[in-house]
Amino acid sequence: MKNVKKQKLLLIFPPQWTPISPHFALPSLLGQLKYCGFNAEAMDLNIDFFNDILTKENIENSIKTTKQQFEYLQKNLLSVFSPKKKENDYTKDEQMFLYKYNRIKNYLQKNSNYFNFIPVLIDEAKNNIKSENFYNPKLLVQSINIIDKALEIISLPYTPTKIEFEGISNPFFKFNYETIKYFVLDDKSNIFKKYYEKRLDEIIKKNADFIAVSLNSSSQIVPGLTLTYLLKQRTNAHINIGGNFFGRIADQLKKHKDFFSIFADSVSIEEGEGPIIEVAKFVTGEKKIQDVPNLMYKFQGTIHENQKMKPIKLNEMANINLDDYDFSKYFSPEIVLPYQSSRGCYWGKCSFCDQDFGQNFNVKSTDKVIAEFKELKEKYNIEKFEFIDESVSPTYLDELSKKLKKQKVTAPEFFFDARLETAFTKEILNNGYEAGLRMVLWGLESGSKKVLELINKGIDLDKRFDILKDAKDIGIWNFAFIFFGFPTETIDDAMLTVKMLIDNKDIIHSYGRSVFTMGRHAKLAENPQKYGITKIYPAEDEFSPNINFESVGSNKKQLKEILNYCIIQCSKAYQNPLWMYLRYREWLFLYVSRYGSDWVKNYKLSL
Repeated sequence: MKNVKKQKLLLIFPPQWTPISPHFALPSLLGQLKYCGFNAEAMDLNIDFFNDILTKENIENSIKTTKQQFEYLQKNLLSVFSPKKKENDYTKDEQMFLYKYNRIKNYLQKNSNYFNFIPVLIDEAKNNIKSENFYNPKLLVQSINIIDKALEIISLPYTPTKIEFEGISNPFFKFNYETIKYFVLDDKSNIFKKYYEKRLDEIIKKNADFIAVSLNSSSQIVPGLTLTYLLKQRTNAHINIGGNFFGRIADQLKKHKDFFSIFADSVSIEEGEGPIIEVAKFVTGEKKIQDVPNLMYKFQGTIHENQKMKPIKLNEMANINLDDYDFSKYFSPEIVLPYQSSRGCYWGKCSFCDQDFGQNFNVKSTDKVIAEFKELKEKYNIEKFEFIDESVSPTYLDELSKKLKKQKVTAPEFFFDARLETAFTKEILNNGYEAGLRMVLWGLESGSKKVLELINKGIDLDKRFDILKDAKDIGIWNFAFIFFGFPTETIDDAMLTVKMLIDNKDIIHSYGRSVFTMGRHAKLAENPQKYGITKIYPAEDEFSPNINFESVGSNKKQLKEILNYCIIQCSKAYQNPLWMYLRYREWLFLYVSRYGSDWVKNYKLSL
């Protein structure tokens, strides 16, 4: 490591992200900066946010505020509402006023009894999830329900915003610049501003010359931009936005010059480990801003986007750094650390996918993986990992497994995403299990061969279930990703997917169901006619990562019906299993790791 430079760089991860483990982005960037001799620090404000709001005092304050607000709304209802008005006759503020009134009214009528005991139970619920009590299924599920209800109460004063572990919902929110700006600046619905106000002095006292805020999901847009807005007002630091989200809509961002006056001084595009070092050189005066790669910024009234640099290979990157993290804050009894052994996708041909957009495929050597696992165990006592690769190949698993089995240290336990390739032989899967593989998230997608061929999975469709059976027999938990609503999918096609889940419930231990959405950069958008897409709509929401379309196949009403049918039929077939309540893959993995796949599969929850 080089001598540390005096300029301070601060990396911040804002809400809202599931508060179970540290997000991968900041530890990776922090490791790179510290290795290169820069004075850098990381703050996970997401986990601090959840610990801050989930307290007895805060819930009681939310209850008090909710009752006061309802009195005000009731008193002023007639000044807004008129039976002669239609919905479009109301302004946005009036619509939100009425929505808030109805939501709080309904809650008070149906659920006000929660006010009496949720504040009293919240500390115990948090402790249950963070301690060994996590492994008591009934206690865990009860604690999850208490936290769900607590977050609903906490959200009431900020209606229409509703905060959950999984994300944020707001029926009035749209992915366009003006709406985003509205909800960032709207104190009535912005649940994050009050929390930030308590933390700003602490952030300012760090005297950072450069503050990078990492936004990786749409759920972080309003909270993330609220933070950068306040930092722009209160500090002289260069405010930078990085992460996955804005890199996907960079062309749209160029249209809004005032974004770079209100919310940030610059935005970093695509992979960040190389560019963050170049930005740091700009902060220390070693480079001009015009020479910093992958950077978008405003200069002399014009938006500039600098040339992109060739990404650093994973083998050349510094190890991740978690020195600034307090693991006891996370809602998990053990940290399941996100880990990356590759970027991009080695297959890269699935028509529906755009997850690898902005990434250049490269792979970390298995020797480096094992060395990092050892360091993470020695420094932080972490030995459970979630590979966040797009897909881990059979050959990579085989090589990694054989080398891990030769190690004299405690073997790590891990899970990853994979394709159902016949190269996943029983021998390779067994080697993986002996080396620590406990769960695989398989891309099963659909029960319809027609749909799968359009998806272009590039696998032997007839042998998928042989792989699942082998994995099951070895003791690996099989999690299946499926989705409905792919272009050309009919009701009959969708029924085949439901039938597939039910007929193979002995080897499909659990599944994750979703509705297909077409990403801006999905491959099928390049040739829509091939996939039965009849119309693509101009984006109403310029910052949306998805594109609206019409296609041959089932309509929205039919799709809703098949989703409900899937829920009902699979609930009957799987008979109220524990995994349906565990909700997050990290928690499911911890249970499989502790008790084994057979125990988790056979445990039926009675509440």
